[in-house]
Amino acid sequence: MKRIFQWLLVALLFFAAYPGGMASAASEPEIETPHALVMEVSTGTVLYEKDADTAVHPASVTKIMTILLIFEAIDRGEISLTDEVVTSAYAKSMGGSQVFLETGEKQTVETLLKCIIIASGNDAAVTMAEKIAGTEEAFVERMNDRAAELGMEHTHFVDCCGLTESSEHYTSARDVAVMSRELLYHFPQVTEYSDIWMEDITHETAQGSSVFTLTNTNKLLRAYDGCDGLKTGSTSYAKYCLSATARRDGIRLISVVLTAPDSKTRFSEAATLLNYGFSCCSLYYDEETPALPQITVRGTIQEDFTVCLDGDFSYLSTTGEDFSLIEKTLEWEENLQAPLEKGDPVGAYVYTLNGVPIGSVPIVLAEDAPKAGYPDYLGQVWKKWKL
Repeated sequence: MKRIFQWLLVALLFFAAYPGGMASAASEPEIETPHALVMEVSTGTVLYEKDADTAVHPASVTKIMTILLIFEAIDRGEISLTDEVVTSAYAKSMGGSQVFLETGEKQTVETLLKCIIIASGNDAAVTMAEKIAGTEEAFVERMNDRAAELGMEHTHFVDCCGLTESSEHYTSARDVAVMSRELLYHFPQVTEYSDIWMEDITHETAQGSSVFTLTNTNKLLRAYDGCDGLKTGSTSYAKYCLSATARRDGIRLISVVLTAPDSKTRFSEAATLLNYGFSCCSLYYDEETPALPQITVRGTIQEDFTVCLDGDFSYLSTTGEDFSLIEKTLEWEENLQAPLEKGDPVGAYVYTLNGVPIGSVPIVLAEDAPKAGYPDYLGQVWKKWKL
């Protein structure tokens, strides 16, 4: 009995010192919201989901795709932040959430982005849709095409702002996370706008000049540490929706809640899911740049070619693994033969943890490796003969 008591005492001391010692991660949260998902941005790892593939109406969370297409158009050079955009009578006629643009009013792309991201302006969203695609209908076609490219299998858009109550306008918690990740991963500067709580814009119209204050609808910006976006939405049909993002200790998460019963539940349960996500994951990000040797390519007259890494490496753990045990090795393609072009893969920088591969980064040529012809070899001989 004495020995049994001693073992019980040791066990009690262990679990007192390490609460949750019998589990590898925090217990999954219990939430009222019917459809939800938590995703880590750099890897796309899903940390929690609840009925995440059911198609439901997203309300103004729709605008995440609109914002993504605007940033992609800027990135392609089709428009710039300083371009002036004219509001049409159709765009002005939008109801719901709006910033009260007037027909013929000019605003810059950047101002309209703020109107969409901060104040969820339907009139601003349609104005930008017409700027990029000519009509809202044509822009919505692009939205659906982009959704298909991203593998958003449970999504179909009818308008660019989520104002419609059509049953043909829908998405899922998983798909919202996917398009939110695409936006945050490729255009992290979006948080410079989504983090703004209040900002004034100026209407310049034939009736004169007036100031309008944009107010952010995302209450988590002030209530949740690390939150800097992303988009709310609510209608009587869609109920209360949110795609929230927060960053802590180098980890960025997305918390999606759809069809929450009320606004308070929407924000509190999105925060609960973020807390859960941060509690059960840690991120390894390799900030070191390895010294890569030059390589030889057969069939050229150049002796050595420069290579580089094609991207960065990160690894998400949900089991508390020891990142100090990660090992890195260089692996090379054999018998490289010209012609090769800049950017062609020639090897990989491989990461293993406890002997198990956890990922890699491609090693690519940093310059072209053209195939040598007879004149090249003749010139090389002539050069050596002259020496």
